[in-house]
This record gives sequence, C-alpha cells and structure tokens, in this order.
Amino acid sequence: MRPHPSKLLAGLALAILAACTTTPTGRSQLILVSDADMDKMGATAFNQIKTSGKLANDPARARYVRCVADALIAQLPEPARSQKWEVALIADDSANAFALPGGKVGVHTGLLKVAKDQDQLAAVIGHELGHVISRHAAERVSQQFAAETALQVANSATGGQRQQLLGLLGLGAQAGVILPFSRKHESEADVLGQRYMAQAGFDPNAAAALWQNMVAQGNGSRVPAWISTHPDPQQRIVSLQAAAPALMPTYQQARAAGRKPACR
Repeated sequence: MRPHPSKLLAGLALAILAACTTTPTGRSQLILVSDADMDKMGATAFNQIKTSGKLANDPARARYVRCVADALIAQLPEPARSQKWEVALIADDSANAFALPGGKVGVHTGLLKVAKDQDQLAAVIGHELGHVISRHAAERVSQQFAAETALQVANSATGGQRQQLLGLLGLGAQAGVILPFSRKHESEADVLGQRYMAQAGFDPNAAAALWQNMVAQGNGSRVPAWISTHPDPQQRIVSLQAAAPALMPTYQQARAAGRKPACR
C-alpha cells in the first residue's frame, strides 16, 4: 500500500528542512543527496569518458595539466584536499574543462589554445573545482528530484537515466560535452576559483585575462545575460578584474611561503 500523499508531502517537507546547507560563499542551498552518492555519479560519468576513447595521448601536456590541478587541489578545504584526485586530458577542440564529485577533473586540449599560461589554466580548473566544493551538482540533483528519486538515480546510472545523470553533473550525453550550470552557480565558482588560484600562488589577475582570450576567440560570445545561464562574458571580466586586487596579498603571501607553481 502506498503512503497517503499528505504523508509523503510531510516527509518531503521534513527532508527539505533537514537538508538546508550553506555554500562556502555563505549562500543557502538545498542538498537531498549524500556526498557518497554524488561521488558514485561522478565516477560513473568519468569512467564513461575514459572508455569513450577520447583521452589524449600527450604525456607532456597531461603532466602540465596535472601540475596545475595538483597545486590548486592542495588549497582545497578538507576532506577534498586529501581525496585522491584523477586528472585527465581529453582530446577535444572545445575550450572547456570540468570537475566532478569524487575527485575527477577533465581538461580539453582545446582549452590549452586559449589558456596561454599556467595562471590562466589555473583560472579554469580552479573555477571547476569551485563547482565541486560548492556541491553545485548535488544541489542541481536535489532541485530536479525528490530525495527518493535522487537516490534511485545515484544507484542506477544506466540506460535511459544516464543522459539525465550526465546533465545534472554538468556533462552532455556525449562524453566530454560541457553543459552550463546556472548563472548563480557560475558566479559562485568564479569567486572560489579565483580564491584558490591566489592561495596556490597563481596570479588572480589571470582569471579576467583568460576570459578576455575567450571573447577574442569567439568562445565567450553569448546571448544577453538576462536570458543566459552563464554570466555575460564582459560582466564576468569586470567582476574578476574587480576581485583581483583584494586577492593580491593572498597571492603574495603564497609566493613568500614557497608556493610558486612551475608548470610547463
């Protein structure tokens, strides 16, 4: 016998009240799925990418990407900092990267044509790590499903549910295709990513420079901000430029403490 709808609604209301958390930037969010289940989702999606034949056979550039990622990961809060992270270079001409719950990072080879140096690459990877630390994928899962459905998806990432799973994680049904988070999530990841850059010894000014490169190459052109899921590129550049001066003392302290990434 199925529970009466009123009981289901009451149970859901209690679950929502119990599931309110706060992001590192202080924003309230609703999380109805556990970190363990999100890690399982991330591993499923990442394994699909690895088995799709899209990993780049370029050891030198893979080491470069890993070097930048490792420097940033060392500045993440626990337990993420101590987690075992897997970093992959993906043979794809689009200027993209992603990070998934469970310690997974993917960087497209096309991004290395736009991110001109280690600092600019750190801006992108740091941003993607910001999504993970803020639990944006879990928030999106929670918004999309009730708690019971979210757990079913976490435990059954096959067949018709796979496309939905990837979309909630920020990936397309075709492995490696990046789907946008909300503007709110993107802006929050920008703030955290730029902070991680400075703490790791990467120049926070490079975040705005990276987006200037994106715009110059046409990758940053988008529909007007008010109907876009991403922040407008020019507005994003202005925000990142405005935030950089306050982060320079953090950057200088990191360099003085010996955090001087030399990724080439």
